[in-house]
Amino acid sequence: PADHAAHPAYRNEWWYLTGNLETADGKRLGYQLTFFRIALAPGTPVSDSAWATHQVWMAHVAVTDVAAGEHRQAERYARGGAGLAGQSTQPFGVWLEDWRISGETGGDFPWTIDVDAGDFALKLVTNPSKPPVLQGDKGLSQKSAAPGNASYYYSITRLATRGEVRIGDTTYRVTGMSWLDREWSTSALGDDQAGWDWFSLQLDSGDDMMVYRLRQKDGGTDPHSAGAWVTGDGHSETLQAQDFTLREERFWSSASGHRYPVAWILESDGRAPALRVEALLDDQEMRTGVRYWEGAVDVLDADSS
Repeated sequence: PADHAAHPAYRNEWWYLTGNLETADGKRLGYQLTFFRIALAPGTPVSDSAWATHQVWMAHVAVTDVAAGEHRQAERYARGGAGLAGQSTQPFGVWLEDWRISGETGGDFPWTIDVDAGDFALKLVTNPSKPPVLQGDKGLSQKSAAPGNASYYYSITRLATRGEVRIGDTTYRVTGMSWLDREWSTSALGDDQAGWDWFSLQLDSGDDMMVYRLRQKDGGTDPHSAGAWVTGDGHSETLQAQDFTLREERFWSSASGHRYPVAWILESDGRAPALRVEALLDDQEMRTGVRYWEGAVDVLDADSS
């Protein structure tokens, strides 16, 4: 549980929660909540001032209302001084102003999400139904051939989730399943890499699959692309780049001029049938300081879709 806490000796880290939720009458909602910690310099400030800090925090939150065709999002920044943002262990907490994840002493579950973004809000409780998965080589995930381009990375692929989601003036009681990714590093993409496509998929079989494809600037797939296959009983297997293939089937262009894939065929060397992964809503672009696409998807048998 100590690794749920911050790692200030590293430049970047995040607490990344995504999930699929459903109301009692079958309304589908997706959500994302991420807290990012970014160190501006190594070490600790020499000043005794409560405002002195080398840490900047950023948080992103989003809700996808599938039936309404709406994707709402919000972003906040704060410096890590004077209690504006930070992380604690007694009891566990990650916060940016009044946006917060709270847990038990040392990081034990349940974790409670409490975020009010104005026109939408999340009040959710999450509890793992599978053990943590160490990604990569026992938790060390190599991202390129360059020395140091790696991260420490683990996931909890299923967290039973319940609570409330408010959208506008309407509050929904919801249940569902979330996914936690924890990652910290002092690295960046290699000079020949342009970005990544990342998937966290919970299958009806009880199995889970995470894969990420690192994109090269020439359009190719970097050989350090990887993932994990997690069985229903929690056993995990690391996937290498040769263990899966990913093919874009459809694209969508945002008003900002960015073009994103929104449907893919994913094959995993026989671990599951060929899957068609398709956005529940094309416009799930995060219009934040760094623009990206992230959202809820359907996962279907490619041969029957």
